[in-house]
Amino acid sequence: MCPRCGRPTPEAAICATCQHQPLMVAPIRSAFLFEGALRQAVHALKYRGGRSVVELLALRMAEAWSQNPLPSELLIPIPLHPEREVRRGYNQAALLARALGRCLDLPVASRALVRTRNTASQTQLNRAERRDNVTGAFVVQKGVELAGRRVTLVDDVATTGATLEACAAALWAEGTETVNAFTLARAP
Repeated sequence: MCPRCGRPTPEAAICATCQHQPLMVAPIRSAFLFEGALRQAVHALKYRGGRSVVELLALRMAEAWSQNPLPSELLIPIPLHPEREVRRGYNQAALLARALGRCLDLPVASRALVRTRNTASQTQLNRAERRDNVTGAFVVQKGVELAGRRVTLVDDVATTGATLEACAAALWAEGTETVNAFTLARAP
């Protein structure tokens, strides 16, 4: 895998994308590739109320973390816009982060980041459209102190990294020391 973005590569070398347009959030690590049964589990979690899979998925994430740990003192889930969270009934990234935090004995700041715009779904957008869609869409919640902290963003799937990057920009604006990311799955 690419040591920066975690994308599968033929060798353990920086991928072509990171050589030309590296993300500032790094490294990005994932427990699985987004395919097969795991893809079905993520879709069940996101779109069919499949919250029952969270604990099992978090255990698998913790196993992957233990093999390639990230320097972190705080987990921060990627926020949904409040309207989308109300429609879904929960934020899948927050559920995964809380369960992973219990496994790793790391604190979770579930409300540290706020999504200020109800952005379009990223699923049908290309890399540039994804980046434009989420740029400036996140801020750190007032009163949350992150200066000097080593933070790990948690999400269900990393595709282009645009959402992770937009969240990291908001965190760096508040003085975090490092921002990396850990996701359940990585799009190939």
